[in-house]
Amino acid sequence: MDRVRPLVVGANHHSASLALRDALFVDDGAQPEFLAGLGLPEALALSTCDRVEVWTLHDDPLEAERRIVAALARRGGLPPPLLQDQLYRLTDQAAVRHCFAVASSLDSLVIGEPHVLGQVKACHRLAREAGVCGANLESLLAAAYGAAKRVRSETGVAERPVSIAAVAAQLARDLHGDLKGCSALLLGVGGMGELVAEHLLAAGVARLLVTAPRLGRAEALAASLRCHVGAFETLASLLAEADIVVTAVGARQTSLSAEQIGLALRRRRRKPIFLVDTAIPGDVDAAVNRLEGAFLYDLADLERLALQGRTERQRAAEQALTIVDQMVADFFHGRAERQATPAIVLLRGHVEALRQQALREAGADAEKATRLLVNRLLHDPSEMMKLLATGESQWQAAESLLKRLFRLP
Repeated sequence: MDRVRPLVVGANHHSASLALRDALFVDDGAQPEFLAGLGLPEALALSTCDRVEVWTLHDDPLEAERRIVAALARRGGLPPPLLQDQLYRLTDQAAVRHCFAVASSLDSLVIGEPHVLGQVKACHRLAREAGVCGANLESLLAAAYGAAKRVRSETGVAERPVSIAAVAAQLARDLHGDLKGCSALLLGVGGMGELVAEHLLAAGVARLLVTAPRLGRAEALAASLRCHVGAFETLASLLAEADIVVTAVGARQTSLSAEQIGLALRRRRRKPIFLVDTAIPGDVDAAVNRLEGAFLYDLADLERLALQGRTERQRAAEQALTIVDQMVADFFHGRAERQATPAIVLLRGHVEALRQQALREAGADAEKATRLLVNRLLHDPSEMMKLLATGESQWQAAESLLKRLFRLP
């Protein structure tokens, strides 16, 4: 089982263009045919927006690599030589380290991105269903999941948000707690405002309204976000009902004044409002920052926090890679121990047979039994050592091994 060697072949955001990754992409429906076309007894095809790669363990890595490259070339409709330069090939420790790093979200475009482990598990399930996930691959994947668990529990690699929209959603949670009871208002239809709104919905915001001076654009955006439209003429009431306000008007003049937010706060009985101003220049009067209960963040604030998050994740990633390296060493140590097990079992069985034979011949004479056992245990190794001593290089290796096996001085 452990004589097979780990191998990873594929293309990711480091090695290949987006166009090539799109051409190679293997959706769930195509996985059974793709896996069957590899002709490998064990294989997992991991296909995401960042990467398309095959994980396998094989006793002939060169042959396995040839089959994988051919399958990827067929998938992308490209001749294999044209594909070669944008593919990476990793074997043994490098391959296992890569698998552990991917599962731990350390090789993603966004370090710590939480969905990667789920994608690996989904592809694992597809490999099982296709009948190409044997004991070797199961062992590798179990170790990869263990590495990912340790990285998540022992480092802060996924703790800080690293995008502006993610920072906004986290700040909203910091202020209001569980967002399931919160209402949000998107004022304007700018792209960054839409992105922040999407993150708020994903974070659990219960109710989102879109409003804008032009009703048609508000309706179109609301349909895209699957939420409701608020009449712009009722903006004062909308503000009073909103726990979170995202502005994306971009009218190059103030769209929300301190007086408007102050009135909304009084109507809310000072229940706080979290405001995200995504426009440049800003939509919200800077004086809002002086109002008790108003928490205003503009793009510069969000970008600064996102940069801090990326820096902290990078530091955590360095710590996480140390864990991965340790887990890789443990994985190969375990493989080596399993590889030695059959020989150890055979040796123990041989010694036990000699012991039983000595007992039968010696009867109740313990001294005779032990003398017989020692002589028989040492006879064959002694004869072999005499034979090996005729060749100096062989003897030196044998002598060194003998001292290690029996802890001789």
